[in-house]
This record gives sequence, C-alpha cells and structure tokens, in this order.
Amino acid sequence: MTALLTLTVLVLVAIAIWQMTKIFELSQSKTDNPEVANDSDNKNNGYLLFGFLIFIYGITIFSFVKYSKMLLPEAASEHGGEYDQLMWVSFGIIFFVQTITQALLHYFGYKYRGQKGRKALFYADNDRLEFIWTIIPVIVLAGLILWGLYTWTSIMDINEDDDPLVVELYAQQFNWTARYAGDDNVLGDANVRLIDIDRANVLGIDESDPNGDDDVIVKELHLPVGRKVNFKMRSQDVLHSAYMPHFRAQMNCVPGMITQFSFTPTVTTEEMRLNPDVVEKVRRTNELRAKWAAEGKPNSDPWEFDYLLLCNKICGKSHYNMQMKIIVETEEEFNKWMAEQKTFKASMTPAE
Repeated sequence: MTALLTLTVLVLVAIAIWQMTKIFELSQSKTDNPEVANDSDNKNNGYLLFGFLIFIYGITIFSFVKYSKMLLPEAASEHGGEYDQLMWVSFGIIFFVQTITQALLHYFGYKYRGQKGRKALFYADNDRLEFIWTIIPVIVLAGLILWGLYTWTSIMDINEDDDPLVVELYAQQFNWTARYAGDDNVLGDANVRLIDIDRANVLGIDESDPNGDDDVIVKELHLPVGRKVNFKMRSQDVLHSAYMPHFRAQMNCVPGMITQFSFTPTVTTEEMRLNPDVVEKVRRTNELRAKWAAEGKPNSDPWEFDYLLLCNKICGKSHYNMQMKIIVETEEEFNKWMAEQKTFKASMTPAE
C-alpha cells in the first residue's frame, strides 16, 4: 500500500510540474513559435548529424580492433577456406556500401537542411538514377547468391566415391553420442523405438541387422586428418543442430529423419594448438582463469584447446552445456584408437 501511495504522489507531482511548465510558456510573449525549428536549430542538428556519423565510424573501427581477436582461427576443413572467403567478401561489400551511403545520408541531411525563405524542390523521378541504384544491387546480390549456391553445392557433395568414413551423430537432451560404421563402413538400421537402456542399446540399433554388429558407439569423436567424413544425424527428442565451428560445419538434427553433412578435416588437434591465434586465445583464457582461481571461483582450471561439437539450437535448459570433444589425428592414431573400441555386438548385454 505504501508503495502504491508513493507512486501515486510521484505521478501527481510530475503532472503538476508539466502543467506549470505549460502555463509558463503561454505567459511568455514571443514572436517565434518555440515548437518550430529555426535556422539555428537546423544548423545545429546538421552538425549533430556529422558528429553521429563520426561516432558510428569510430565505433565500427573500435569494434574491429578490439574484438577481432574473438574471431575463429583458420578453418580446419577443406571447404572452410572458401566458406571464409565468401563471408569476408560479403563483409567487405556491406561495409563499403554502408560507409558511402551513411556519409551521403548525413551530408545531404546537413546540406539541404531547412532554411528560412528556401523552398524544397519537388523532384518527381529520374529514370537514369533509379536504374543505376536498382541494377547495381541486383548485379551484386545475384553474384553473391550464385557464388553462395555454388559453394553450398560443393560443400553438400555427399557421396561414397572417396571412400568416406561414415559416422552418425545422435542428439538428445542434453548430450551427443557418435556411432562409427565399423569395418564394413555401413551403419546398421536404428529406430528410437528400439532403444533398450537395460541392454546398453542406447541408440536403438536394430539387432537383426548384421550391418550394425560392428558399429562402434562412443562419447568422444575421433577423426582422421585428410579423410572425408560423411555424417548422418538423428535426434531423439527435439530439434538440435550439430555445429562444429572450426570446421565451418552445421546441420540441423531433426526428430524422425536423417540429415547429412560431409567435410574433410585438414588440421589435426595438435597442429591447431600451435596456431598463433589459438595460442593467444589460450593465453588470455588462462590468465582469466588464474584470476578466478585466486578468487576461489569455479571453472578456474587451466584450459587447453580442443575442437568441439556443439548444439546451435536452444533445445532446453542445459543447451549451453551440450557438447562433445572432437580429436583430429593421423590415420595411424585413429586406427589404433578404433582398434581399442568395443563393437555394438560385443557391448550388448545378453537378454535375460
């Protein structure tokens, strides 16, 4: 009740001050209407336009200088370089056009400001100008779209011609599971209705399909460098998105269907850890974590770079922590690791 009374009093005081201000304005005998901008007001607003133009250019330059260190390092997949090139060309065109249009917008706002005795010119149209400012964006956008479609087509070239490694990524709230196709490189059939936790069949693999006997189920993804990988993705519950930022790869995982993505890793985990950008990021992160450790805060252990598989769809309360470690290694290291893993058939618990 006290809060309500206080709020009511404040509103009434504000109304009273507003009314007194209006009475004061009406009591003043002025020739000019104070609510109509004069030449001085328009000139000052023109200067403010230039000030704001300098501000937006300054904040843009500052952001690039200050936060460019937050960008991802070089791409670690074959298609990643072309992906990045397309992004930087798009950025360059956008910033070039933005710089020119904003400068003209603010300049004309000042040059053609309202002045006493000057009448605005009614300019109906100009076919040449309209053609120029229509055809240039059409050509530029068409070029970017065609380039993007060509890039997307080459990225989505999922085939069996290059003897790719076949891996399934299985999403569920809030973790990932990977399944390798085994020696035959063919995944066994699977269905969520066949999941049997008691018998360690966590992915619902069809036990009657012999292609699934040699499948390998893991919670840490290992990839051989230089070999194409075909990912087949499923979701158990809601819409997830398999996002591997360092490989410039992302694909939705949709309940009830299988989606696919393919790429070839080109940089091992150990090689990426030696990348100057990654070394600097690790240094900055560990400096911060050392400070946290001194203050007794959690998550203060020293950090080491690893590739990660993340979920890029907000899939629930623990979405932020839905990730899986990815290790890119040599073919020999990968084969050795695979030889140590249990097959699906060997890991199954006998039925009672």
